[in-house]
Amino acid sequence: MKRTDMACDFMPHEEIAPRYVHSFTVTVNAALSQKLKRPKGKYCTVESRAVPDRNRERFGEVSVQLARALNRLVPRSARSVLVVGLGNPGMTADSLGAKTCAHIVTTRRGAQRSSGGALSVLTPSVAGVTGVESFDVVAGVVERTRPDAVIAVDSLASAAASRIASAFQATDTGITPGSGVSNHRERLCRDSLGVPVVSLGVPLVVYASTLIEDATGKPCPAESEDVGNMVVTPKDIDLYVADCADILASAVMRAFL
Repeated sequence: MKRTDMACDFMPHEEIAPRYVHSFTVTVNAALSQKLKRPKGKYCTVESRAVPDRNRERFGEVSVQLARALNRLVPRSARSVLVVGLGNPGMTADSLGAKTCAHIVTTRRGAQRSSGGALSVLTPSVAGVTGVESFDVVAGVVERTRPDAVIAVDSLASAAASRIASAFQATDTGITPGSGVSNHRERLCRDSLGVPVVSLGVPLVVYASTLIEDATGKPCPAESEDVGNMVVTPKDIDLYVADCADILASAVMRAFL
C-alpha cells in the first residue's frame, strides 16, 4: 500500500480541473478504519489547482471551503482555539505549520473584551531541534491555557503526485506528527490532550516509491528500497508552502474570528 496521509487517496482518482474548487467529506467508520488503517472520523478535503497554477484569484474560494469544513469539525461551543504549527521551520517542505501560524492574527489576550473568538498560536518545532517532543510542548500549553479546541497544522504526504499543494485536508481524528515521513511521534488527539483536535494540512511530499510504481505500474522492487524511501518535493516547494500557508491561515481566521 502506498504511504499517504490523505483519505482521498483511497478513493477513485480524477485529475483536478484547473478552474474548479471541489469539496467533499469522507466518513471512516470502524470497518473502514480497520481496512485503511486510519482513525475513525470525518475527513474533509478541498481540491483545487489554484496553488500549482499560481491562480491567486481562487485562493479565497479554497479558504472559504476550508473554513466551512473547520466549522463542521470543531464543536460549535468552542470559543478558544489553539492553533499548533507542527514540523521543522528550518526545512521548507516541513515548515507549513510554522508559516501558517505566522500569518494568523492572535486574539486570545483581548478576547475577554470582545465578542469574537480567542485564537492563539504555538510553534513547538521538533525534538531534533529543541530536544523536547512537540507533544510535550503542546500538552503543557493546553493544560495551562485550557483552549476549547486545538487545530494542528502540518505538511502531509500523498500517494498521488498530482495532489501536491492541490488537496487540503481537515479531519477531526487528530494527527501523529512525523507520520508523513515515517517518523511517528506521540499522537495529538482528544484522548491524549483532553480537548477536540482537528488536523489541517496539505500534501507537500510524495515518496519516491510512489513515483516508481506510477511510472512502471509495479511495486517498487526490494533492491530499490533505499531509493523508494526517499521523500520527493517539487522544485517550487518554497512558493507552494508560502501560498498554502496563506490559504490555511485565512481559513482559520474566517472560521473563528
